[in-house]
Amino acid sequence: MNNEQLIMKIGVIFGGRSDEHEVSLRSARSVMGALDGARYEIVPIGIDKNGRWLTSDNVVQRMWAGEAGHPAIPFAVLADLDIVFPVLHGPYGEDGTIQGLLETINLPYVGSGVVGSAVGMDKAIFKDVMTARRLPIVAWELVLRADWGIDEGAILDRIEAALPYPLFVKPANLGSSVGISKCKNRDALRLGIVDALRYDRRVVVEQGLDMRELEIAVLGNENPVCTVVGEIHPGNEFYDYEAKYLAEPGSEAESALSIPADLPTAVAGEAQVIALQAYKAIDCAGLARVDMMLDREDGRLYINEINTLPGFTSISMYPKLWAATGLPYPKLLDKLIALAMGDE
Repeated sequence: MNNEQLIMKIGVIFGGRSDEHEVSLRSARSVMGALDGARYEIVPIGIDKNGRWLTSDNVVQRMWAGEAGHPAIPFAVLADLDIVFPVLHGPYGEDGTIQGLLETINLPYVGSGVVGSAVGMDKAIFKDVMTARRLPIVAWELVLRADWGIDEGAILDRIEAALPYPLFVKPANLGSSVGISKCKNRDALRLGIVDALRYDRRVVVEQGLDMRELEIAVLGNENPVCTVVGEIHPGNEFYDYEAKYLAEPGSEAESALSIPADLPTAVAGEAQVIALQAYKAIDCAGLARVDMMLDREDGRLYINEINTLPGFTSISMYPKLWAATGLPYPKLLDKLIALAMGDE
């Protein structure tokens, strides 16, 4: 077999219509830069904020500059690929939509299927599944845009009766800390809900506790394995969008990472067990980052959420956790592709 026959044609899809568009461009640039050119022919496929598919060798740079690439017909550009690596964060990419398209044309892809992607994306349904599996989550309430438009006061009363301040308000279907607010009183709660409803018609309100923020990377299909436990030390009051992506090195907003986290062995082991249970509970495949919290007062662990297509820059937590566990970035990409092809 010659070298040409060994090369796999892989489409990397990025951008998308969500508010995490720019994060996706960063991830895609790192993924394409780390893929082994001797093993893979990389086909960059951008999706702009209007949903148009674009191709060209420098499509990432052109999209960063606000320029258009060459328009592409989705099925035409997908037809010639061996596999797809979706690097789409948030709605219209991480939520099962692109996965359903690829399933329809029987094209292998990296990551979870339709169900795992959709449940992982929707914070409210994810919490319902965790409750059904008796996995630990903080107390929470759901707010619907339709109900909010009828009687804001009644909703605020309900939340305040059920949950003590501080509270975290989050759009049900968004990641990268977009639209999240920490609220310490009724006025802040009202403003937080209004802001979150800009992004989604369903909003999750969670009890805020004095927590340590932990993250665990998981890899695999039927028999997943996980990394050491990492910890985020937010530069801001919590790990918000600025702390994740915009903070300048050395600034007060810059967050620090501890890999591995400074935890007792038993606590780290318990966190890993819970992470794998949550991963299996929603039928994840390929990869996911499980975000957890450790109560500083009583030492209890809680699942926050699962990101089925986490940030994938070279400095993102998912690849950094695997690097610390002995799997460097390029080898991690090879492993994900092999899992998607059913080779492992």
